[in-house]
Amino acid sequence: MNRRQARVKMGWIGIWLVFMAAPVRDLLDGGRSGVATALGWLGLAAFVGCYLTLVFRYTARVLHWPRVHATLGALVALATALSVGMDPAWLGLWVYVAVSAGAVLPMRQAVWVLPAVTALMLAIGVGVQGADLLGLAGGLGVTIFLVGFAMTGVRHLVRTTIQLGQARATVAQLAANEERLRLARDLHDLLGHSLSLITLKSELAGRMLPDHPDRAAQQVADIERVSRQAMVDVRAAVTGYRRLTLPGQLAGARTALTAAGIEATVPLEVPEGAAPDEEREAALAWALREAVTNVVRHSGADRCAVTLHRRQTLAGPVLELAVEDDGVGPAPGFGHGNGLTGLTERLEAVGGVLEVASGRRAAGRARTGGGGFRLTARVPLGPEPARERGAASPALGSPA
Repeated sequence: MNRRQARVKMGWIGIWLVFMAAPVRDLLDGGRSGVATALGWLGLAAFVGCYLTLVFRYTARVLHWPRVHATLGALVALATALSVGMDPAWLGLWVYVAVSAGAVLPMRQAVWVLPAVTALMLAIGVGVQGADLLGLAGGLGVTIFLVGFAMTGVRHLVRTTIQLGQARATVAQLAANEERLRLARDLHDLLGHSLSLITLKSELAGRMLPDHPDRAAQQVADIERVSRQAMVDVRAAVTGYRRLTLPGQLAGARTALTAAGIEATVPLEVPEGAAPDEEREAALAWALREAVTNVVRHSGADRCAVTLHRRQTLAGPVLELAVEDDGVGPAPGFGHGNGLTGLTERLEAVGGVLEVASGRRAAGRARTGGGGFRLTARVPLGPEPARERGAASPALGSPA
């Protein structure tokens, strides 16, 4: 769990502290002796500690059930002691008991623990505090019962989300393993025959060299030809593996932004009828990769939206990629770094264009401090102008 996730979780847990207002107000009224007030504060602090320990640490995963059961038992004991020894206002502590039980216990245990907690609260409220049974049951009793079972649903949702994330990581690992196996098979198929032929001709050249140097020279020439062809095959294979694709980068962007705790809006696929050729697709994929990397590392954004549209311009149809965040934005007078410079060159090589904007231009609305950043990359969907002019695409490295 990163810091952002921890803050969000603590904020979610803190919502329930509203039910602590009545006991705190009762202690601050000063209607008790100093010893009773001190014991009340001490018991309340211990109760809050047990509650936070259970809900913060064990909602997602439980590795040591005896520790959970012991902490929950201490929470019930403290709620019983405080609600018996103090005023009826302290009966609200049983809401925390229900929240904790629903958040950490499996459903088969929660179905009987939650009714038991509700019944124990009613027994103390009616038998000790003299509260009206119907009023207490219809108010606080219903709240405790419903809140507890609502937390069982939250617990199930949290753990399902975690399992989904783990499943995605497993799928990604399996995909990487499969890709490595495929690369190994392709390299074996490409080089196995060539290397065997080189070995055979080298042996022949060695045997022919003393008596037939002309025939040995022919074998050496064949070795050179086979070696050069093997190099061409390997380069072609590696180029195919290194080429980025838009669908792959869209999936990677969604995963990276979500893992960084950024609310991501990313399309699932390229719009129908807007698929560019391989070089232009690779250029857009590099732009998406660079933009998402900058959002994750530098923006401090809460939200990021990726859009991919086919647009009609005066020069012809284009495929437009836009990455927009609500982060801090660049410093005043910022310039293009190596990454954006490399992207500009890569896009220009295939007839595309790169645009960046910040502040009002990025978000289309005013933001304090001119925050937000928008990167837009466009590539044409028509003929390839660079190739028609005979211009070769520069060999650009990965944008830094």
